[in-house]
Amino acid sequence: MALALVLIIEGMFPFVSPRRYRKLMSEILQFDDSHIRKIGFMIMIIGLVLLFLIPR
Repeated sequence: MALALVLIIEGMFPFVSPRRYRKLMSEILQFDDSHIRKIGFMIMIIGLVLLFLIPR
């Protein structure tokens, strides 16, 4: 179920605004590896925090 939600959320941005999505992807390609790694780490931390905040 979690994977399905990730796919839905990830697909929303390119579906709603493909031009902005393409621009964002081209900008991300310019980032160095350490910057992308930091962004990925922050996203994982946010996901973990949300996971613990959502009532079960």
